[in-house]
Amino acid sequence: MSRFRVVVTRRAERDVAALDHATRGRIKKALLELQEDPTRRSKKLTNSDIGQLRLRVGDWRIVFDLEGKDVVILRVGHRREIYRGR
Repeated sequence: MSRFRVVVTRRAERDVAALDHATRGRIKKALLELQEDPTRRSKKLTNSDIGQLRLRVGDWRIVFDLEGKDVVILRVGHRREIYRGR
C-alpha cells in the first residue's frame, strides 16, 4: 500500500497529455515512485512560486507540493521551459 496519495491538477494533466507516448510512460512511472517516497529523489526549489519540490525525469521535470499525505502535481514540463512563469 502506498504511503502518499498523488493528486494531479488539471494543468498537469494537460501537460502530460501533450507529451509523446514514451515520455508519458516515463512520467507515469515516476508518479508511481512519488507515491512511495516523494522526497527520495526530489529536490527543493529555491523559488517556491511554482512549487515546493521537483523530480527530474531525464530532460523533464515534475513540479509538486507536499500537503500532508498528498503529493499535489502542479506542472510537468521540459527543463528548458518549466521554470519560466507562464
